[in-house]
Amino acid sequence: MNNTIKLAVAAALLAGASSASAGIQIPAGDWTVDIGGNVNAYYTNTDTKVKVGGVTIANPKAQNTIGTGLLPSAFGIGAKTRQNDLDVAFQMTFFTGSSSGDNLAPTAVPGGVGGGAAGNNNLNIRQAYLTFGDASWGSIKLGRDLGIFGSDAILSDMTLLGVGTGGPAGGSSTLGRIGSGYIYADWKGQVSYSSPNWNGFSFAAGVMENFVPSPTLSGVTAQKKDMAFEGKVAYDWSGDMAGRVWASAISQKTNDPLTPTNNYTSRGFDIGAKASVAGFGAVAYYYDGKGLDSQAVVAQGLFNGNGEKSKDKGGYVQGTFTVPGVGTKLGASYGQSKSRSAVAGGFDIKNTSWIVGAYHPLTKHLNLVAEYTNQDVKDSVSTGKVSSDTMALGAILFF
Repeated sequence: MNNTIKLAVAAALLAGASSASAGIQIPAGDWTVDIGGNVNAYYTNTDTKVKVGGVTIANPKAQNTIGTGLLPSAFGIGAKTRQNDLDVAFQMTFFTGSSSGDNLAPTAVPGGVGGGAAGNNNLNIRQAYLTFGDASWGSIKLGRDLGIFGSDAILSDMTLLGVGTGGPAGGSSTLGRIGSGYIYADWKGQVSYSSPNWNGFSFAAGVMENFVPSPTLSGVTAQKKDMAFEGKVAYDWSGDMAGRVWASAISQKTNDPLTPTNNYTSRGFDIGAKASVAGFGAVAYYYDGKGLDSQAVVAQGLFNGNGEKSKDKGGYVQGTFTVPGVGTKLGASYGQSKSRSAVAGGFDIKNTSWIVGAYHPLTKHLNLVAEYTNQDVKDSVSTGKVSSDTMALGAILFF
């Protein structure tokens, strides 16, 4: 899988201690077909408390679910060939969840999907793209794939192998550290270019479809006037202490001719570094910008969901250690995202979480996972606070 899902798989395997491997490769005439993906499921127990002004107003019983983690279960098929001095490839990947849903009939709640056979496990085709290029000058991608800005943050997150925050969501994916340490790169229609690797240095740049309609805007058509732009530079090195440093940026206009106050440009940048030596690994990441986050709506960390030019910043630090001989990777991470409204008296949200986890390679491709997550989401304007503690136990199988 010479594609983003393989990067995700490789990153997840790296986080979990197993060695990354290619998918199932099948020669087919001039082509090499590559099939791969993952299947995962986790039992999660989440205890949530809601306070306003320091007074508990809700303390429901702990929620229990069985569903997928941050990385949805996926089945991908791609192929590559060499034609006319060009490396040509394509990739399509289907993602799904394993939760049976909310156990309510579709008409019981607005937008309800029901449980059982009608649960939240529909197929979601997040990848559908082609690439062509050459090692001498790089590669061009056309289609839908993971965005550039923020991609290294999620691919370096140890919870890519597990659950992180958002345990009881019941959908096709939890949140990991999305919205509590980084903005979700998400899957975007794009035309992008990736450079060759020049002694460790590389860069990527892309024109993206203007992404994620805001709930306050007047229509989808109004948001498609301008394209978004993303780019990244990176430097990798190997040796006894291998690592990577990177920086990326994004710029996207939001246009709503019926509501002029909703016309603004979202901009952001990030910087990160990771290194590993003698079984130890570390990641440090920071981002800053305006009009980036959606902390004021239910789905935290999704791009531009607030519908305004909010002030956003955050980051996370992570440390891991692989136990010699056993292969179990132990990890701990701390992250925080802040989002402040551009409108006086709007919102001022701080989303903080601690995550500890153990990732054990039962076989070369099968990992057992145990995680604990503590998360606090506070709004200093409304004095509201939502605290949750999540325990997760499960397994993830790569193929």
